[in-house]
Amino acid sequence: MKQNTLYLECYSGISGDMVVATLLDLGADEQVLLNGLASCNMSGYSLNIYKTKKCGIVAKKFDVCLTSDIENHKHNEMKLHLNRNINDIYDIILKSNITANAKELAKKIFDVVAIAESKVHGKSIEEVHFHEVGAIDSIVDIIATAICLDNLNIGSVIISSLYEGTGHVKCQHGIIPVPVPAVVEIVNRHDLEIKITETIGEMVTPTGAAIAASIKTTNKLPDNYKIRKIGIGAGTKDFLKANILRGFFIDEIIKKNNEETITILECNVDDITGEELGFALEILLEQGALDAYFTPIYMKKNRPSYMFSVICNNDDCELMKKLIFKHTSTLGIRVHNYRRYIMNRRLEDFNSSLGQVRIKIGTYKDIIKRTIEYEDAKNIAKTNNMSVGNVLKTIYSELNHIIKL
Repeated sequence: MKQNTLYLECYSGISGDMVVATLLDLGADEQVLLNGLASCNMSGYSLNIYKTKKCGIVAKKFDVCLTSDIENHKHNEMKLHLNRNINDIYDIILKSNITANAKELAKKIFDVVAIAESKVHGKSIEEVHFHEVGAIDSIVDIIATAICLDNLNIGSVIISSLYEGTGHVKCQHGIIPVPVPAVVEIVNRHDLEIKITETIGEMVTPTGAAIAASIKTTNKLPDNYKIRKIGIGAGTKDFLKANILRGFFIDEIIKKNNEETITILECNVDDITGEELGFALEILLEQGALDAYFTPIYMKKNRPSYMFSVICNNDDCELMKKLIFKHTSTLGIRVHNYRRYIMNRRLEDFNSSLGQVRIKIGTYKDIIKRTIEYEDAKNIAKTNNMSVGNVLKTIYSELNHIIKL
């Protein structure tokens, strides 16, 4: 079975419940999760899994709710659940019926937190009592994350920068700064990228940071990829910006030696108007065709006609065929697969005397080509009451002068 590549976009931070919700929204089997957690034989909580909205965006929510007997006895809850050490948690994991892979992953996440907490509090790992992670909701979040990751058959994980807020939060030891010390320790020890935002409040929890540190294989997205599936998990807090964690299954598009395979779709039409043909061309280009054009031809009985051609990526072939059938009168489409060689391309801004334009730069071995983006030249021509030709001539002259310098 093909392993999935997961990208977690942590632009609203990351927490354990957000990760679980995102993985469930990506398709993790909810019943497998419930059965796995039930086998851990932990009491004092219930689960609530549902759809909600954050800033109008539909997202999955994963709530670990303490039951009434726990809620009404906070002191007992502190004594029973916050004093677990790493060995107590290992015991819960090892006696469960979750897969061996999920057990190892859950232990790895707890180890990350244990090491961070021991450093922050100046204690050995065995002496650390998990005042944060020892709480039952954090235990559930971490084990649930391990179960869902294992269920989704994830092979590699890309983690974005962790966006974090500012200010202070209250914990068992008092009021501490954001990012909280355990998060800072995890980020530092595991080479996670963190970005401090103007949001007031904690966006990255120790559990969330530990999960990111434990599952990350890289923090760099491939240069070219396609998004295959999207999952969105909701956080508990409400910020000005949507408090969501987005997860994507992505497939890297590998281009070797500037070579790629494309598809060309063709059909002949002689019974639609020029307006209809022009509209079809616009639609296909808007929907992702690499290029589309029509060529005057003569068909049988010397009828004047057009050959309609569409160049597209192989993955877009089905969509393009559907659009051609919908917007033209053809009853059949010819399909050709071709190899094409392309120059490496990038855009750079250039400040000309007439205004800023984008320059498309193409490179292949020792060959370099520079082309002014037509739309930019057109806008400058309108603004300065000039012809496009004179705009291009002026800017190319300035560009060539700078290159020679």
